[in-house]
Amino acid sequence: MSEPVGGKVAIVGAGSVGTATAYACLIRGSANSIALYDTNTPKVRAEVLDLSHGRQFAPHCVISGGDDIDATAGSNVVIVTAGAKQQPGQTRLELAATNVAIAVELTPQLVARSPGAVIVYVTNPVDLVTYAAAQSVDLPVGRIFGSGTVLDSSRFRFLIAERAGVAVGNVHGFIVGEHGDSEIPLWSSVTVGSVPIGQFDVDGVHVFDEATREAISYDVVNAAYEVIAGKGATNLAIGLSTARIIEAILGDQHRVLPVSTLQSGTHGLNDVCLSLPTVVTAAGAGRVLDVPLDESELAGLQASAATLTDAWKSIAP
Repeated sequence: MSEPVGGKVAIVGAGSVGTATAYACLIRGSANSIALYDTNTPKVRAEVLDLSHGRQFAPHCVISGGDDIDATAGSNVVIVTAGAKQQPGQTRLELAATNVAIAVELTPQLVARSPGAVIVYVTNPVDLVTYAAAQSVDLPVGRIFGSGTVLDSSRFRFLIAERAGVAVGNVHGFIVGEHGDSEIPLWSSVTVGSVPIGQFDVDGVHVFDEATREAISYDVVNAAYEVIAGKGATNLAIGLSTARIIEAILGDQHRVLPVSTLQSGTHGLNDVCLSLPTVVTAAGAGRVLDVPLDESELAGLQASAATLTDAWKSIAP
């Protein structure tokens, strides 16, 4: 049977992030076919059933899956969420060795079953895991990329919108670099309703002074730790942001998203996976935009790249 027009999305890992991604895709109508794969047989069967029972109330979508990796075969997009879970107080980089090993073993198997698929890693630490996955197979640059700072940028925009008193859709700005503690907010290019952030006033009062910016930047970096401490995992927002990435691929939308890709010269960065605004199409992660940075942002981005490079050297398989 041929796949529906909307394409097939395989989600590897039926844990909290994988199932949140599947649920977000189902209710948003992101794809016409979703397959869950996990080695935990009762868990993946239960999640497939639970999602299927709600199909009446969502756009048409075939839900399948199981404990055999062949469930992922013939996919247009493969989302990988499998890996050890980040614990309270644990940094993403501390997860690195275990999840890098999983990516190196898993990626060739996924490519063998879906040779034309775009593979997106969500597993943390996503930049190192994406780098390992890309090195493990011979695919065109951009066919494997990471979810990067798409969620971090959403957190950033939400916090700015709250302070500005506007809808989050009217805020534009990016978090770049590592998806983690060394990530960089690009304040110099933030706009609120097309007004540069440095010029945004309410009743003649400048809203985003240096102290406010520092507080927002801190809250973005530490957002995941707060959620993990309270509920054990981040899953709902990352599920939604991953669904948005899937839609950009399946719809060939040429959407600019801060995904994690193997850098090859932008801002002088090479041979490291990290996030910069990137055009996402049906072919995967494409052109990286050369966003203007001020001196402190460029220095921060370079430091973030150095952090990731050093971490990779310490765990390289």
